[in-house]
Amino acid sequence: MEPTYHIPALLLPCMEHLDIKPDGIYVDVTFGGGGHSKEILRRLGPNGHLVSFDQDADAQRNLVDDPRFTFVCSNFKYLQNFLEYHNINKVDGILADLGVSSHHFDEQSRGFSFRFDADLDMRMNTKARLKASDIVNSYEEAKLADIFFFYGELKNARKLAATIVKKRESEPINTTDDLLRLIEPLFGQDRQKKEITKVFQALRIEVNHEMDALKRMLEQTANVLKPGGRLVVLTYHSLEDRMVKNFMKSGNCEGKIEQDFFGNRNTPFKLVNNKVIVPDDQEIADNPRSRSAKLRAAELL
Repeated sequence: MEPTYHIPALLLPCMEHLDIKPDGIYVDVTFGGGGHSKEILRRLGPNGHLVSFDQDADAQRNLVDDPRFTFVCSNFKYLQNFLEYHNINKVDGILADLGVSSHHFDEQSRGFSFRFDADLDMRMNTKARLKASDIVNSYEEAKLADIFFFYGELKNARKLAATIVKKRESEPINTTDDLLRLIEPLFGQDRQKKEITKVFQALRIEVNHEMDALKRMLEQTANVLKPGGRLVVLTYHSLEDRMVKNFMKSGNCEGKIEQDFFGNRNTPFKLVNNKVIVPDDQEIADNPRSRSAKLRAAELL
């Protein structure tokens, strides 16, 4: 295997909470640079197996040459379909690292970062049609405002949307620099970088339909995990963390608690860690991108 292009966050806590059995079957739904997958394989015996998903063709540069490994080049929202295709009914654990890899931020041509001037792309799957430039140049103002408000949690979402719509009437917004120059004046110097990051985050989530894909994947986990199987998820922003937290506590992404006649909570999972796990100071120093990582784990009842 080639060196990873992404340092995996909370690697050892992830392995600990997966509670890996040497002869178990595991799924890494976000293969990326292969860091987590490689560690899972290291802990598996000769009869264990790992299935890894990734929709980004770049991830295939990091594939593992191992008979215990199966790679699926697809979005994790098709989790159950592909497991069935590979004749796998139940698995012992599922790992999801929802963060965008450092590779994506560092690859100028992908348009994920405002550190470089590039086409406003942001597609995880480069074969997909929708790009970030399509969103800023064609979405109605109200829809743009909703994206910035709900996916970026930006207080000035309406002003952002209005500014973009007014600008595109005279010329298209096609590159990261086009967008950056337009929105920089809308934020104070003290929080400018953080707020612009949220703008790019909101566009990326919309381009890749991230929240819908996450919801669909989570809803399939109870169907494919064995009783006692573990679901371990790393989140990086409040939207996805809230959804994962709700799902693990209630069995649904909305967090609706259902109770039986005796008042017992009806949920397919029990929490493995009641308190969210975050990186320590040493990990943050070694891997600054892990700073916002949160680990949550649950076990299927």
